[in-house]
Amino acid sequence: MAAAEAAFSLREVLDAFRRCVTEQQEVLLEPYLSGWRGLIRGLHRALRWLQLFLQGLLSGESRTSVLCTDAYNASLAEHHPWLIRKAATVAFCALPSRDAFLDIMNVGTNEEAEAVLGEAIPYISQVYSITQELFERHQLLDLP
Repeated sequence: MAAAEAAFSLREVLDAFRRCVTEQQEVLLEPYLSGWRGLIRGLHRALRWLQLFLQGLLSGESRTSVLCTDAYNASLAEHHPWLIRKAATVAFCALPSRDAFLDIMNVGTNEEAEAVLGEAIPYISQVYSITQELFERHQLLDLP
């Protein structure tokens, strides 16, 4: 399937949900399921990005724009057209520093924040792996 065809589109998800309710307030199964499939695919990809970005924060690299770009390129970029990829890369340049991200976690010092990240990343990775396996088992990765 081409990347543009598989790209997440909130508009398409919302359109599917709009089409699933009839004037008689009945829910049509196919558009309803299509809407949920789109949401699940988008959230699954975002979960992978989050995992990679948080791992990057632990690397010690202070330029979060680089960390975010690397995570984006490894998880979401292939699902977006060129213009969106370039716009995302530019937007990442506005991210605060690594220290600011660690401070936002509100768990104490940078070392304490890194420890919390170290605890959280395995759980995020496990959730991602489980959902990936379920999607593969039920052939949900390449749905239209």
